[in-house]
Amino acid sequence: MFDVQVIGGGPAGRALARACAQAGLDTAIVDRHPHRIWTATYGAWADELPPNTPTRSVSTTVRAYARTEHAIPRTYVVLDNARLHELPSTVTVLQHRTTARYTFKATGARKGRAEQTAVGTVIESDSTETTLMDWRNDDTFLYTVPLGDGKVLIEETCLARRPGMPLSELRRRLHTRAEVGPREERVRFPLDAPREKGLAFGAAAGFIHPATGYSVATSLALAPRVAQAIKAGEDPMHVIWSRKARIVHALRRFGLEALLRLDADETRDFFELFFRLDADLQYAYLSGREDVTGTMAAMTALFRRAPWRLRAKLVG
Repeated sequence: MFDVQVIGGGPAGRALARACAQAGLDTAIVDRHPHRIWTATYGAWADELPPNTPTRSVSTTVRAYARTEHAIPRTYVVLDNARLHELPSTVTVLQHRTTARYTFKATGARKGRAEQTAVGTVIESDSTETTLMDWRNDDTFLYTVPLGDGKVLIEETCLARRPGMPLSELRRRLHTRAEVGPREERVRFPLDAPREKGLAFGAAAGFIHPATGYSVATSLALAPRVAQAIKAGEDPMHVIWSRKARIVHALRRFGLEALLRLDADETRDFFELFFRLDADLQYAYLSGREDVTGTMAAMTALFRRAPWRLRAKLVG
């Protein structure tokens, strides 16, 4: 019997298996395609990641556009999928599940009703700057991030919609305002998916930020903590979903519902207000998974600065 079994070989599953093995736990991972490296582009804020996380590119200049241009004082990175895919030799790779003291499901998010969808293209460019969001044209935004090696990903993104915006419409919008390269990247995942019952990790555990769609950095940061909890004989669920994390997640779900009620003009107004918040409040809402005080302060500050017509939408 293994100490830990992880079902699913995505970024979250492999991060947990790697951390458990490094903690000295007898670890197995169930991955039916163990040599298939992920093709998706995973971006993250550098300050959310554990030290020495392998990256493919780094952007120290990050901008967002709503009504006006905003500089975001944080470093943004694209993760190195090939290196994140690697596992220590002490991890046993299986094709089928077996028995273990702890079995974690890391098979991705279950179906939800609200989705984030995107269509992107990779073009040749030496740019090292990231445009996190460009809302100036429509109710979807353009996301631009350098991949390194003279390549840039440009992606037309629908942040949140119930149901998700069709990829065909996003592709049409992308092609009307950007040069199209030979490689297309497609994105579709739920923002409000229910959590798997029992032990789960990554998107299966509900790590997806309901208002942004990010989850991989959370998985990478929590994996060592979960491994240490198991090694110490503690309940790993206290790490995966602490009381503070559950409260923040509920607040973020409230934020998702507010976003879903906004039209294109209101969305631009919303993000104009958001990116005018102090940097610490932006950080709290985007990255403070257990920061109840900071998350509430960010939401309160934005509400107070919003005009009355927008306030009505924000509270439902």
